[in-house]
Amino acid sequence: MDHIDLNRYFAIKERRTGRPKYDAVTLLKVILFAFMEHGYVSVRTIEKLCKTDIRFLWLLQETPAPSFMTINNFMNNDLNTSIEEIFVQINAYIFEQKNVDLNHVYIDGTKICANANKYSWVWKKSSVKNREKTFGRITALLEEMNAVILPLGVKFGIREEYAIEYLEQIREQYVSLMGVQPENVKRGRGHRKTVEQRHYEKLWEYIERLKKYAEQIKICGEDRNSYSKTDTDATFMHMKDDHMRNGQLKPGYNVQFAVNSGFITGIGVFSNRAAFGTLIPFLTYLWHKHGKSYRNVVADSGYESLANYRWLFENGQTAFIKPANYESGKKRSSKEQVGRMENMGYYEPDDCFICKNGRHLDLSSHYTSHAKDGTERKISVYRCEDCSGCPYRTACCKAKDSEKRKEISVCWEFRNLRKNSYHNITTEEGKLLRCNRSIQAEGAFGQLKHNRNFKRFLTGGKVKVLAELLFLGLSQNIAHLLAKCNSGLQNLHLIQPKAYLNF
Repeated sequence: MDHIDLNRYFAIKERRTGRPKYDAVTLLKVILFAFMEHGYVSVRTIEKLCKTDIRFLWLLQETPAPSFMTINNFMNNDLNTSIEEIFVQINAYIFEQKNVDLNHVYIDGTKICANANKYSWVWKKSSVKNREKTFGRITALLEEMNAVILPLGVKFGIREEYAIEYLEQIREQYVSLMGVQPENVKRGRGHRKTVEQRHYEKLWEYIERLKKYAEQIKICGEDRNSYSKTDTDATFMHMKDDHMRNGQLKPGYNVQFAVNSGFITGIGVFSNRAAFGTLIPFLTYLWHKHGKSYRNVVADSGYESLANYRWLFENGQTAFIKPANYESGKKRSSKEQVGRMENMGYYEPDDCFICKNGRHLDLSSHYTSHAKDGTERKISVYRCEDCSGCPYRTACCKAKDSEKRKEISVCWEFRNLRKNSYHNITTEEGKLLRCNRSIQAEGAFGQLKHNRNFKRFLTGGKVKVLAELLFLGLSQNIAHLLAKCNSGLQNLHLIQPKAYLNF
C-alpha cells in the first residue's frame, strides 16, 4: 500500500479545537488487516484488537488505539465515496506487478441478506391493487358529493383513474362551495360531523393513500416487485443460505463478483432477483473502471438471455455461458421427449422440422414478442401438417383439444447465439475456463461467506453495502497475493485439474 498515494482521497479540514485527526492511511491499513486476519469483524472488535494485538500495535506506530466510533465514522463517512477508487488503484498496482490475466473474466453472483427487518415488505402488486380499489372508493365518494352540490349547478367529473392534483383541486373547490372549515370542526363526544365535513375528510384520506401507493410503486421501479421499509434498496428474494429454514423470502442484495487469476477485479450490488439482468450493467461498469473490455466472458446458466448474447456479440466479446438446458439435455428422460424441439430434425432447404413420425412442421407465421427485460424477439411458429392418427401425439402434443396440431415457437437469433456459446464451452479451452470459473469465482464467494463468516450486511443502502464489500474484497485480494507469493504461484492464472476434460 505504500506504492499508492492514498492521501489524495482524504481531504484534511482545518480544525481549531479538539484532538488532531487520526491518520487516514493508518486507519485504512488497520481495517484491511483486521478483515484479512479475522474475517468480517465489527468496529468494536477492531478497537479491541488495536488495544491487545501486538501486530495492530505495530501498525499504529505507538499512536493511541482508535475508538470504535472513529473507525465507524471513517468507514461510513470518509471512505464511503473513495473506497471504490482505492480498490481500483490498489488492484491496478497488483495486476501490473504480478501480470494478472485480464483477457478472461469469471463472473458469479450470490444473494446476501440485507440489514433490514424480514417482515417489513412492500409488494408492488398489492400497491397497484389497493390503488385501483381506492379509485373505486373515490368514484363512489364523488357521486355522493355531486348529489350535494347539484343544486349549485356544479358537478365533479368521474374518471377511471384519478391524478392527485385533480383530487386536490376538487377538495379546494368543495371547501369554497360548501364553506367547510376543517380547522374549526368540533370533535369528541356530543359533537356530530356534518355531511360536508365527512366528505372532506374521506377525500383527504384517499388522497393520502394515493400518495403512499404512488411512492411505493416509484420505489419499486420497473425491475422490482418488492422492497423493504427499513432498507428501500433491498429486495425480497430467496436466499441460498436459509437461516430460518422455511423458504421465506428475505430482504437482500444480488452481489456480483468478477474474478481474474483468483483476484476480485470488480464488485457489483444489484436489487435484481435474477442474475441475467445484471450482466450488461456489470460489464459496462468494469469497462469504465478498467479502461478495457474482456475478450472472454465466462458465466453459468443463470446469465443466459438473448439480450446478454446480443450485447456480447455486438461488443466483440466471446460468450462462454452455459445454456440453461445444458444439464437437463443430458438426461435420458429429456432425450426421450418426442415433443421437444431439440429432439426433432430440422431440414433447412424446406425450412421445416421433422417429428419422430416423419411428418413436417412447416413455417406457419411470424410475430414479435418482448421478454421480461424488454428485449424484442422475432418468433417463428411451425405447425404440423397433420397430427391425426399419429401414435406419438399424446406424448408429443400437450394441447387438450384433440383436433389441434402440434406447434413449436422458435427464436432463431437466440437459438443461433446459444449454439455458438454451446460450441465455445464444449471445446477444450471452454472446459478449462468453465472449470476455472467454478474454482476461482465460486471460490471467492466461499472465502467471503464461509471462511470470513460474511452472512449479512451491517449497513443499509446500496452505497454503504458496496463499501462493505469493497473493504472485504480488497483485504481478500491482499491475502490472496500473500498466499500466492508464499507458494511461488504468482504466474499461475489457469488451474488445470486432471479431470477437467470430462467437466
